[in-house]
Formats: sequence, C-alpha cells, structure tokens
Amino acid sequence: MVDIASLIGYAAGIIIAIAYVPQVMKAYRTKSTKDLSKWWLAILIVGDGAWLAYGVALASLPIVASNLVLLVLTMALVVFKIRYG
Repeated sequence: MVDIASLIGYAAGIIIAIAYVPQVMKAYRTKSTKDLSKWWLAILIVGDGAWLAYGVALASLPIVASNLVLLVLTMALVVFKIRYG
C-alpha cells in the first residue's frame, strides 16, 4: 500500500506536469517561443535536474517520476526555443 506522503507527492507531480502541457502545446502549434526567456528555461532545467538528483538520492519515486516528466517537458520547450526562436 502507498503511504499518504507518496500519494501527495504523485498528485503534486501530476498537477505540475499538467501545468506545463498547455505551454508546450502552444509552442508546438504556433511555432513561436519568443515570449519564453532563455534564462527561465536554463534555470528551470538546472532546478528540474537538481530535484531529479535529490529524488534519486532519496530513492523517492514520486520525486523522481514527476521531475523526470518536468525535465522532458522543459527540454521540449528548449528544443522549440532553438528551432522556432
């Protein structure tokens, strides 16, 4: 059985990941990322990577899973930023 702390962690990760999806979809559909700051994306990648490493160090699946998804979504935005400007 999953403990309440893990359930909260999974829920938080899902909610945050869902928050990224509209931005990724908009960037893909419009082929425009001019309003996305390069610094914001860079800092976000570092932060996502740090959270991922922290989750691995703690062997916390909710932290690892959610931050792996966030890192993938952020990297998608970086690719769109490079490709579309």
